[in-house]
Amino acid sequence: MSSPVLHIKDAYFFEVPKALWPAHYTGKSSFPAVWVRLDPDFQLWEAKQLHEKLFEQSVPGLPEWNGLRAAYEEWKHDQANFGKPLAVMLEEHHAKAKQQYTAWKQASPEQQNASFGDFLDQTDVPYEWFCRVMDRDSFASAWRGVKERAGDLRQYAAQGAEWPAEKIAAYNKHLSGKILIPQPCGRLRNLYEPESGFCISKFMWIEVFVALILLAVFAWVGRKAKSGGAPRGRLWNLLEMFLVYLRDKVARPAIGEHDGDRFVPLLWTIFMFVLSCNLCGMVPWVGAPTSAFGVTTGLAVVTFGTGVLCGVIRLGPWGYVANLIPHMHLPFPMGLVIKPMLFAIELLGLCIKHMVLAIRLLANMVAGHLVLLGVMGLAFGASAAAAAVGQPDWKWGLSAVIAIIGATLLSLLELLVAFLQAYIFTFLSALFIGAAIHHH
Repeated sequence: MSSPVLHIKDAYFFEVPKALWPAHYTGKSSFPAVWVRLDPDFQLWEAKQLHEKLFEQSVPGLPEWNGLRAAYEEWKHDQANFGKPLAVMLEEHHAKAKQQYTAWKQASPEQQNASFGDFLDQTDVPYEWFCRVMDRDSFASAWRGVKERAGDLRQYAAQGAEWPAEKIAAYNKHLSGKILIPQPCGRLRNLYEPESGFCISKFMWIEVFVALILLAVFAWVGRKAKSGGAPRGRLWNLLEMFLVYLRDKVARPAIGEHDGDRFVPLLWTIFMFVLSCNLCGMVPWVGAPTSAFGVTTGLAVVTFGTGVLCGVIRLGPWGYVANLIPHMHLPFPMGLVIKPMLFAIELLGLCIKHMVLAIRLLANMVAGHLVLLGVMGLAFGASAAAAAVGQPDWKWGLSAVIAIIGATLLSLLELLVAFLQAYIFTFLSALFIGAAIHHH
């Protein structure tokens, strides 16, 4: 889900008002590669090129172009297959045939030693010709090159007629306001999904920007504090207030009076990073990186890794493992049965509580944005409902006022949630680290 103002889903572009970044592409050769690959005309041209390349490879059983084209277009009618090239259709059917082959072998002892070719001989598998040829090592290694040559954008731009002016205008309208992020190390399937390689998303850029800002601010505060003087200025006092609060109310109570101070830099960094990412979600056209599961999971992994590493350093490898089991004085036979069960439960609980740490932050950030998006949509929903039943559209103004007031109040609540979730994440991180380095 995505909105021009509230970006809940990560993307591979930055969105700004259309007037600030209008698109002026002039033809199919000038549009971004990811956009051209989604064009139905290109996909059909690419499919035909792929068919020709397979014909040049003398693939046995290759159907005629018209028949393959009809099957491909029918397959693309499914919404889940929208925008996928012919090569993906063939690969998905081959992968499905491989899964069926595995299940087929397990179904009967007589079929344990049967080959994939035997399976194809005895069953009716769609696109059997492709499954057979992909089973050859020589063709499987050349398949990637066949796909790349079939989807050569430069050849497509040089061949055939130019796109109609109406299509170019519609594509320019859709791309206006979208600043596409260059992908030197990866390839995109569309503006929201990567296809291969390492693709750089909008949230990655925001996280790097936040990290650089925090690095500059922390360095500045460090130089000020190193002088030993009293805090001066609003920013210095504000940041030191956060630092002292996290030290006295979070790190020391959760980890210990002496050990807590060692983890204050980590906890302060986590708190400020999560808070800054949360506040980015309050800025239109930006979005909160903490509404992406990969970001919250990465933060939870930092907490998990810190607890395990510091626990092993403090208690030793065996001491850390033994610390997971509650200390109980049990007879040896009973302990031999119960303690392994308790260890498995505690180990599972250790993983679950860190997973929940990631999910809690994600759910709270996404839920707030979804409610805010729903309130903002009241005005348009009332207008659409009135038009659907043929009633006057006078209620649009009333619903718009209600939506504005509700969105304002919810935005204030979102501001509170941004601080609260940063605090909760940091506090729970301190509790988990404290439990990992102390006997209990």
